Amino acid sequence: MDCLPSGSARVTASVLTSLLWGVASLSACADDGGAEAGVDGTDTGGATDDELGETAADSSSESGSDESESESGSDSESDSSSETSEDDTDGMDDMGDDTETGPQPIACAGHVELCARRFDEVVFPASHNSHAASSEGFTLFNTNQSVGVAEQLQAGIRGLLMDTYFEGGEVVLCHGPCGLGSTNHAEVLGDIVDFLDANPGELITIIYEDGVSPEQLGVDFESTGAIARVYAHEPGQPWPTLGEMVEADTRLVITAEQGGPPPAWHHNIWEIGWDTPYGPTSADDLSCALNRGSADNDLFLVNHWVNNAFGLPSTENADEVNEYSFLLARAQECEAMWDHAPNLLAVDFYSRGDVVAVAETLNGF
Repeated sequence: MDCLPSGSARVTASVLTSLLWGVASLSACADDGGAEAGVDGTDTGGATDDELGETAADSSSESGSDESESESGSDSESDSSSETSEDDTDGMDDMGDDTETGPQPIACAGHVELCARRFDEVVFPASHNSHAASSEGFTLFNTNQSVGVAEQLQAGIRGLLMDTYFEGGEVVLCHGPCGLGSTNHAEVLGDIVDFLDANPGELITIIYEDGVSPEQLGVDFESTGAIARVYAHEPGQPWPTLGEMVEADTRLVITAEQGGPPPAWHHNIWEIGWDTPYGPTSADDLSCALNRGSADNDLFLVNHWVNNAFGLPSTENADEVNEYSFLLARAQECEAMWDHAPNLLAVDFYSRGDVVAVAETLNGF
């Protein structure tokens, strides 16, 4: 079979061939123009496909790096802002703590309200023959308390009536013959100092039935450090408030029945105070009458104990007269008689009864 075209057919074929060649050329130009212009119309300067790929990768990498730096900066700023916020909050918390708590006022003799009262306006529970305790080896014949001074202070006793003697070159505390019981004065004084150190708002008064000189007594005050706590009252001057005594740390008031100053802290009790009769053998004989000193003085001691028929300490009588209502009525009777509340309310066997509670009531609590 002959495949060549005839004459007219050859002309038509030639024309078609020219047309197809033109279309092919236009297509090739279009491909070259696209390569030169790039897919998005950006001039690539005739870069190859590989170069374009590398350029796109680099651009993507740089974009990612910028985004990463932006995110990192944002995180850093967020962390910094968070830390600042926490610091501010901590500061506010601290300020709140200071505002809410602040420096707490110290209580004087157990109550902030008593800090504003003068010493001679406050009632203190006291123990008679404080040192003469059965726990310290004293006998049935001369025991006035069940436990020693250290435990009494912990229980609320703030006035101590003690008898001093000089035996074996040292000051001791006895009740009657020292062979029936004694305790070392410096040891008891050391217990008092320890209590004052541990309780900066408390005050203690001692009344010595003194069988030693102020100089002999002073040795123990120096050795125990009690000398740093003593208060010296100036005659004729008003007593300081408890708050002033606490602030000055002069919280130990020393008095004696026989001796007096000097030194200035060794007061004679009857020059600054007065007391009621003591030692009856019946509760009916308890009296608010003046015994020693002068009612014109500042401090009032109410002696409140009843001996047995032999004139010895009696736990049975203590159970009766130390009971709250009995003791309160006696104290109020004496206050009404002298227009002055008792400053020291002294009892035997303080633990058998309510002397601490009565003192609280008389102080208004």
